[in-house]
Amino acid sequence: MSGLMFSLRPSSSWPCSRLLRLSSLLLTRSNSSKMSSDSHWLSSADRDQVVMELRATGWVEVDGRDAIFKELHFKTFNQVQITLTTHDCGGLSKRDIKLAKFIDKIALSI
Repeated sequence: MSGLMFSLRPSSSWPCSRLLRLSSLLLTRSNSSKMSSDSHWLSSADRDQVVMELRATGWVEVDGRDAIFKELHFKTFNQVQITLTTHDCGGLSKRDIKLAKFIDKIALSI
């Protein structure tokens, strides 16, 4: 079974319906999307490249884990802390990178 660790931690209320829809979308997976975790594994070279790109947008590596973290701030509420990792891959996967880029795109539109 594969899955993403995704946590949203607001420091105030949730007035932003877009992030609620985003979190619902991310936490709901269909069984038809199950694939081998090998297809989502990042090579060392790929990992270094994409993590460097994500650092430029505010993502940081989590100490002691193969995970990335970002804290977002919005006018309508104080903050959202997001940590991404894939347990089946034992750390960062292509899915985590794709999701981080999607989150950045959505955050820019809010």
